[in-house]
Amino acid sequence: MSPRKSVEQELTRDMIIDTARTLFAQSGYQHVSMRKIAQALGYSHGALYYHFQNKAELFYAIVAKDFSLLNHLLIEIMNEQLTNTEKVKKILLRFIQFGLDYPNHYELMFLTRNRDIQQHLQLAPAESYEQFAQALSTLCDSRVTAQAIWSVFLAVHGFVSVHCRNEQTYEEVEGLAKTHVRFMIKGLGIEEEG
Repeated sequence: MSPRKSVEQELTRDMIIDTARTLFAQSGYQHVSMRKIAQALGYSHGALYYHFQNKAELFYAIVAKDFSLLNHLLIEIMNEQLTNTEKVKKILLRFIQFGLDYPNHYELMFLTRNRDIQQHLQLAPAESYEQFAQALSTLCDSRVTAQAIWSVFLAVHGFVSVHCRNEQTYEEVEGLAKTHVRFMIKGLGIEEEG
């Protein structure tokens, strides 16, 4: 038996998650193996199994972490001292900014399709959308319909998807994003302030 390879840094869940996220976004879930992730990290693939039972569990841990980050942004905005209209505007812009600042996160959260992981992807997006929908409903004094909220979500998602695919940053499309949000706010029947 050969001695254990000396490593400069102990392998952590976060190291695995960050590397796997990049590989999954670049190559697709089905084209990335635990062995490939381990090679990118410079560890044996057995070291990954100490942290994750399999690739699907690792993928779900990535997506759960990323949805948690997005949900935290929503909570922060809801706790700010802003008018309801300002909060709606900020929620929509921050969603767009999140997608464009973290394109690999967004890709895995919203654009991954694979039967092997569908069971793992049921809850996190639904909980995140529920939080988004509840925030908009509350901020619009429950005047908006569920269909209107879903339409707004799809409009934001479509905007992010197009600009992610074109590898554009938020700074490059900020003006377009603000115009897009103004149209959505108008569509919700909210009067924009000043």
